[in-house]
Amino acid sequence: MPSSPRPQSRRAALLEFAVLGLLHDGPLHGYELRKRLTTALGIFRALSYGSLYPALRQLLDSGWIHETTEAATGTSKRPRITYELTADGKEHFQDLVAASGPDAWDDDDFDVRFAFFSRTEAQVRLRILEGRRSRLEERLANIRDASQARRERMDSYTLALQQHGEERAEREVRWLEELIVAERRAALDPGPAAYDTTDITTPQSTTTNNKE
Repeated sequence: MPSSPRPQSRRAALLEFAVLGLLHDGPLHGYELRKRLTTALGIFRALSYGSLYPALRQLLDSGWIHETTEAATGTSKRPRITYELTADGKEHFQDLVAASGPDAWDDDDFDVRFAFFSRTEAQVRLRILEGRRSRLEERLANIRDASQARRERMDSYTLALQQHGEERAEREVRWLEELIVAERRAALDPGPAAYDTTDITTPQSTTTNNKE
């Protein structure tokens, strides 16, 4: 992820990126924002308000979002706070989605970046997909080398786990190949039907293996 004007962990940077991306579609209050983060993005599955609200405060302090407080209604005694992107926030988000460095190819970074591919330029999407494929091919080669070198010393459970990791990496490489082909096809023929991922199945490894 591109660097922030303040020191922060990569996880915090990813959370801010995801929040900006979700708010790019329209204003959300804290409950709905957390719900979308935890259901749509595996890395934030166990996200607590104790992590979300400090991130929102940082975004407010940076001028990238602003909040609107509504009076309490019904049985709730708490005012309802809605968050919305500012003009600077929209510009900052566009800078973030334009980045395509090696960090975008890592597991958690890639999953979050992929969730906002519809707002990412085609050439950036392609660079990230190709980088991710190279990263997975390297990982797959390492798994195979390790498996071959230590196969005789592995018990049945360790061997099964090794095979599972290899199969998972193979599935994701195939999935990435399909996406890359679709992106290149769309670049040559940018018609409404050129980029169609209907028949592309998302591998579980990119959406279910991340934890808070």
